[in-house]
Amino acid sequence: MKIIGTGSALPEKVVTNEMLASFLETSDEWISTRTGIKTRRLLSHETLIDLGVEAGKKAMAASGLQGSDIDYLICSNVANTYVTPSISSIILSQIGCKCPCLDVNCACTGFIYALDIAEAFHKAKKYKNILIICTESPSRYCNWHERETSVLFGDGAGAVVVTDGDNFVDSIVTGDSHTDVLYYKRTMEFTPFDRAEERTTSLVMQGREVFKLAVRSCTRDIRTILERNNMKPEDFQYFLLHQANLRIIDSIRENMKQPVEKFPTNLQKYGNTSSASIPIMIDEMSRANMFEDGANLLLSAFGGGFVTGAAIMKWEKINYND
Repeated sequence: MKIIGTGSALPEKVVTNEMLASFLETSDEWISTRTGIKTRRLLSHETLIDLGVEAGKKAMAASGLQGSDIDYLICSNVANTYVTPSISSIILSQIGCKCPCLDVNCACTGFIYALDIAEAFHKAKKYKNILIICTESPSRYCNWHERETSVLFGDGAGAVVVTDGDNFVDSIVTGDSHTDVLYYKRTMEFTPFDRAEERTTSLVMQGREVFKLAVRSCTRDIRTILERNNMKPEDFQYFLLHQANLRIIDSIRENMKQPVEKFPTNLQKYGNTSSASIPIMIDEMSRANMFEDGANLLLSAFGGGFVTGAAIMKWEKINYND
């Protein structure tokens, strides 16, 4: 398959490190040196569905397809106000699509998991035009009285349209149960038959363990996918990594022994936008004509679970009319 359209959407509200320092025991220096983040976009008057709809419409417009042309919609999302129906079902009607839809919750690895699912559909010749939307609001499951997690995240949405083609080279996805290092729990409704004591837990993250797992797992995935495709790091124009923390990205880059120019970042502006981070970056870089036609791109992400993924694709230039 190949990508024929990209889109992204971000909340209007820009929150700086200095703004956080006004009510948290932190500072711009503390946040910047540990994460690389300077600002983030947070939901205020918009909704998560608004962002997903906007990103999806932009991707369809860039692809030249209408809602009626989309054969399948995959949405990546960790948490939102709806438990049911799925967020993909809600977005579906607002972007003019009438097709099967599916939500995936693979945390920050959701975009690569969605690509992997879409490629399986293509190989099975089951669906042709597939819209992938990653719409995330990780800021809404942090404790905003704790700086350790709340300073890290931003909200946003990214989307791509894929169709038949020869540009998707390979993908791998993994799962290894380390649920205690990164999790968020919500209570269920009361029932008189279940006496288990429950309570909502805001996002819990063991930073050092997440760091070690992320660097080790992503480095392993990248080396595995390179080896099985007889490719070298030097064969790639860019490595598009999940935008969680600049130190993690730098550590993976050092393991690959590649120059910093090959590892673009946008977390300085947006923070960690979960599974939306890579498609947002793809959209921005594509619209800025930063990808060479035919260039090799390597995608890599990690997320709670602990799940990871990597993908290789060749880029084909997209003509944007806007």
